[in-house]
Amino acid sequence: MMKGLKKWRLYSLLAALTVFLSGCGQEELSILLPAGQVARDQFTLLMLASGIMLFVILVVVLIYVVAIVRFRRSKLGEDHIPVQTEGSNSLELLWTVIPILLVFLLAVPTVYFTYKLGNVTAMDAVDEDGIAENLVVDVTAKLYWWEFEYPEHGIVTAQELVVPMDEKVYFNLIAADVKHSFWIPAVGGKLDNNVENVNKFYLSFEKDSSELDEGVFFGKCAELCGPSHALMDFKVKTMPRAEFDEWVVAMQATDGVVAEETATDQGEQLFAQSCILCHAVSAVGESNEKAGPNLTAFGDRNRVAGFMDHTEKALQEWINDPQKYKPANLMPGFEGEFSQEELDALTGYLMGLTVEK
Repeated sequence: MMKGLKKWRLYSLLAALTVFLSGCGQEELSILLPAGQVARDQFTLLMLASGIMLFVILVVVLIYVVAIVRFRRSKLGEDHIPVQTEGSNSLELLWTVIPILLVFLLAVPTVYFTYKLGNVTAMDAVDEDGIAENLVVDVTAKLYWWEFEYPEHGIVTAQELVVPMDEKVYFNLIAADVKHSFWIPAVGGKLDNNVENVNKFYLSFEKDSSELDEGVFFGKCAELCGPSHALMDFKVKTMPRAEFDEWVVAMQATDGVVAEETATDQGEQLFAQSCILCHAVSAVGESNEKAGPNLTAFGDRNRVAGFMDHTEKALQEWINDPQKYKPANLMPGFEGEFSQEELDALTGYLMGLTVEK
């Protein structure tokens, strides 16, 4: 008997922990802590659906408990036979009408928000001078990294999306190889990146990411895309419009920057000899044609390879054996090709690639 009671105590404890843990979450990653209007709209739908489900569960449990208490055998006797009824028009009408009302209660706001969040007509709006009125970012998902192009500004970056706050930012989503899915849990989403067609949607960012513990929001690939799907992360930096404009100018100022084999810096020499075919250090021009992520602002990033600590040690481990940390990615390993001195010089050069003051 005591053994059975201990089991029930364990189940009760696990149930209580589930309730408490459901309230946990990081601001930069949790859908329960919305950081924009889109996220709040989706959160509203989530709470409405959860409330309706909870209501149904409570009603069913209440009926179940009442039936057990009122009609238990010990109260009515062994020989009691309940009144036999063929049916009740009132009850049948009740349990038909109530579900219909609940479905309408959920359907109406769902349809409303679906059309509201899917409205991207303002994406192509321009002012009298032909300048786009809203920021548009082209997002290309690749195995296993993200490219962010700002066509109106002529710049491109990778792994770290930078956006202004308190305005709608529109996205064109596409994939370069297989299906992926773009998702920033705290801000809204998700929407698929397909190979053959472009998906469009918008998000709004209303919290400065510099106030977060990590300094960034976390983005994820939400579609199983291969062995390193779980490691296909990106980060999002949000900032006031004035700071964003300064960032754009700084990125545009890298036009024409290339790594030279004749440079006095050893790290730059090594980069020009071994990395330049796949990576660029300019945010404009031929950057878009490179096979690997753009590294213009690598020193400003939050992570190496999207998920490793942003340190020279982690970067050296990644350079030596990228397959160990992100299986099936397309970057070759360089283990044994560089001395420790050369690795230090190369990672020092990469960490020095910055546009932020």
